[in-house]
Amino acid sequence: MPIIKKKRTREHLLIWFFLAPSLAIFLLYRIIPLIWNAVLSFQFWSPYKPSEFAGLYHYEEMLFYDDAFRQSLWNTVIFMASSPIGIALALGIALLVNTQIRGRGIYRTIVFMSYPVMTVAAAIIWKWLYNETVGLINYVLLSLGIVEKGIPFLESFEFALPSVIVASIWQVIGFYMIILLTGLQNIPPSLYESAAIDGASAWQRFRRVTLPLLKPSIFLSFVVGIINSFTNFDLIYVMTQGGPSHATDLLITYIYSVAFKLSKFDYAAAITIVNFLFFVFLAWFANRLSGGEAGAVDTGK
Repeated sequence: MPIIKKKRTREHLLIWFFLAPSLAIFLLYRIIPLIWNAVLSFQFWSPYKPSEFAGLYHYEEMLFYDDAFRQSLWNTVIFMASSPIGIALALGIALLVNTQIRGRGIYRTIVFMSYPVMTVAAAIIWKWLYNETVGLINYVLLSLGIVEKGIPFLESFEFALPSVIVASIWQVIGFYMIILLTGLQNIPPSLYESAAIDGASAWQRFRRVTLPLLKPSIFLSFVVGIINSFTNFDLIYVMTQGGPSHATDLLITYIYSVAFKLSKFDYAAAITIVNFLFFVFLAWFANRLSGGEAGAVDTGK
């Protein structure tokens, strides 16, 4: 018994030894900055003068007086709500390339190629496509006589956010497709055969077999969409820098503007905390919608 106990102790020490570097990095670059942000959000802080306790001043300003914050929050919600559109398109493509069609490997590659493209490069491409005077989209519209003058996609308060969302969906749709295609290929063909023998139509097989078994893959895609709506800084900054008039500002780009353009680091810290809490709530809510077992490990018990 003492030998077994000693062996387990050595195993535990070895596990902690290998985990220590990762935990140290996580603590240094994740936990400590988060705690510092929380502390900073309750202070009047500036690099040029001593800090003072502010209480809930920044949160009151944010929630009741800052129209730009509310616009950025609403844009983030819209950006996140657009994820199902990309997932639905990716599911349609995944179903198509999962069939026995000629050249399906080529189609998969073409669709997936948008994802590895650097976000900055994708933003530059789409910025050119949307250009009012020399953009390809306006050139086609003018050539076909659909419009009389170029549409200012990125300079218009009405079109700017939808235009950026289209670019974002284009970039991530390949990743969604791979996730959903993997899920489709893990569904046993015998289930479709049994359903067909029972007289189920193609729509019934899709609704009763495919969708329920794709639930984990769809959930993962939705989580990726949520994360993308909170971290898609590069695309927004290169295409519009949050303009015009905060029309495309997300919380992440607004935090950057407040901190590094206005030098209001204390206020930016408060927005960061709200952003973090909002993200945690959405992750919890999505987990509840999936049955509360997302990420659970099957122990076989």
